[in-house]
Amino acid sequence: MWVLTPAAFAGKLLSVFRQPLSSLWRSLVPLFCWLRATWLLASKRTKQQLVWREPDETKEEEEDPPLSTTPTSVNYHFTRQCNYKCGFCFRTAKTSFVLPLEEAKRGLLLLKEAGMEKINFSGGEPFLHDRGEYLGKLVKFCKTELQLPSVSIVSNGSLIRERWFQNYGEYLDILAVSCDSFDEEVNVLIGRGQGKKNHVENLQKLRTWCRDYRVAFKINSVINRFNVEEDMTEQIKALNPARWKVFQCPLIEGENCGEDALREAERFVIGDEEFERFLERHKEVSCLVPESNQKMKDSYLILDEYMRFLNCRKGRKDPSKSILDVGVEEAIKFSGFDEKMFLKRGGKYTWSKADLKLDW
Repeated sequence: MWVLTPAAFAGKLLSVFRQPLSSLWRSLVPLFCWLRATWLLASKRTKQQLVWREPDETKEEEEDPPLSTTPTSVNYHFTRQCNYKCGFCFRTAKTSFVLPLEEAKRGLLLLKEAGMEKINFSGGEPFLHDRGEYLGKLVKFCKTELQLPSVSIVSNGSLIRERWFQNYGEYLDILAVSCDSFDEEVNVLIGRGQGKKNHVENLQKLRTWCRDYRVAFKINSVINRFNVEEDMTEQIKALNPARWKVFQCPLIEGENCGEDALREAERFVIGDEEFERFLERHKEVSCLVPESNQKMKDSYLILDEYMRFLNCRKGRKDPSKSILDVGVEEAIKFSGFDEKMFLKRGGKYTWSKADLKLDW
């Protein structure tokens, strides 16, 4: 069609000019009509060709959906209540809600079916609710019925009794106890003081129970303005934990800073260089696992007391819908979880006590 068009046009034009002048104007009218029809046909075919390509491009985009996130390691903060008043706390007592035990078990089963390998119970203080019985039942459920490779707890340690170890110790892989200083006066300043109880002495007692009942012992320390110059090398080596997790004090809007916060943690915050100097001072401690604010950011899968994933990407904790209502796959899309950073910071490690080579 397109090859013959110039020749056809020339023929039409030549035949017109061979006619007398009186007929010229009458002949030009059909010529212009012919030109207009040819132009419309060409435009129509061009549009059809463009439309024909669009479905291919759309289909190509739809063939590469984003990869789904697997909840390999989950931190379940089932309560906000706590008996301590740490000034930098980023999970404050805004509600007293705790899920009924069977609902919590249902949510944990959903997580296991979605690929969870490790569950960490935290708070608040997880041993506060029902004197630790609620927590113990969840720990036993996760190890015996869900058969998770790793079940762990983070606690301030002040409410743990030996009877709890007797009843539930065999089902627990790791107990992480928060200790920010080996100077009791500093602990009081931070908010870990509790009357006549000595936080450091209690830590040593818990270390003994973990050894006796074959639970891996871990220490968590938040490095802040009041302990950043301390040297804890000697005490940590003596306690010999399986891991010593060292965090840089974070700010979370709505929790420990901002208008709606129950804490004012700004006075506790330290800079990156100060945190690095603390790490340098303790470089000989082999069990040290450092986590700066950059490493922590978005690298934890956190469930709140309603079993909602918490998205911290905007410097606050924005909740998803509960996994009990929409399922794990849908809720986790709004978690803001950075799986690459989780792996980069060493989030997946030897976390089952059956695999840990510990000197009980």
